[in-house]
Amino acid sequence: VQLQASGGGLVQAGGSLTLSCAASGHTLSSYIVAWFRQAPGKERDFVAAITWKRAARYYTNSVKGRFTISRDNAKNMVYLQMKSLTPDDAAVYYCAAREGSLWRTLQYDYPYWGQGTQVTVSS
Repeated sequence: VQLQASGGGLVQAGGSLTLSCAASGHTLSSYIVAWFRQAPGKERDFVAAITWKRAARYYTNSVKGRFTISRDNAKNMVYLQMKSLTPDDAAVYYCAAREGSLWRTLQYDYPYWGQGTQVTVSS
């Protein structure tokens, strides 16, 4: 499966942004799709994940209540809606996928990756 992330940009603190992850080459019906982010000089961290069949959602604590991950089965797309952004949310955001129904938070557990999309938050 090939993934392509888009939607990044510059936003003021407190603003909102929605990222998109488009999948091709394979339906996502048997995959878990996740968003990770990586700030300069830091590790690539888990942000959120969604299972395909039950649409169960998982979030890292720092984004709970502010970010929402969702999917569109018909379009084979996954989205990350981000609200109340802070400078701490600034990073390159990546979408990733792994087969199966067990979600994971380590990047090494996801074999499929899209290119990153930059999110910049001005204070």
